[in-house]
Amino acid sequence: MSEWWSHRTERERRLLLVMLGLFALVLGWLLVVRPLGDALDAAKERHGAAVVALAEAKARTQVTVLSPASAPALPIDGLISRSATEAGFANARVAGQGPTRATVAIDAARPQALFGWVARLEAQGVAVASLRARANADQTLAVEAAFLARSGQ
Repeated sequence: MSEWWSHRTERERRLLLVMLGLFALVLGWLLVVRPLGDALDAAKERHGAAVVALAEAKARTQVTVLSPASAPALPIDGLISRSATEAGFANARVAGQGPTRATVAIDAARPQALFGWVARLEAQGVAVASLRARANADQTLAVEAAFLARSGQ
C-alpha cells in the first residue's frame, strides 16, 4: 500500500485525503448522528404518550376519590361554560341543547388539562356522551364533546 501511495503525485494524494475525509464524515453521519436523532425523536414520542397516559390515570383516580356525583343544577350549559373558563379554556364554545345536554368545541387544549377538566365535570354529575379529540401540530388537542346531566342517584 505504501508503494502505491508513493507512486501518486502530490495532487493525487491531496485529493485522496479529501475523499477519505469526506467518506469518514458521511459514514459518521449515517452510523452515529442519524440513529441518535431517530432515537431522540422516538423518545420524545414515548414521553408524550406517557404524559397523556399519566394525565388520564390521574383523572380516573381523581374521579374515584371524589364523592359520588349528584345531579347538576340545570341547565348544564352554564355550568360547563363556567367550569371551562375556570379550567383555562376561555376559547371554549358551549352550545346548550336543552336543559340536560350541551356541546363544547375547543380549538386547542393541552391533554392533561382537558382530561382533568372532564373528570371534574363528571364529579359534578355531568356525563360525557361523546368526545372526539384530534391532535394539533403543537401537541394540543382540538376537541368536540357532548355532555349530559346525570339523573340523581
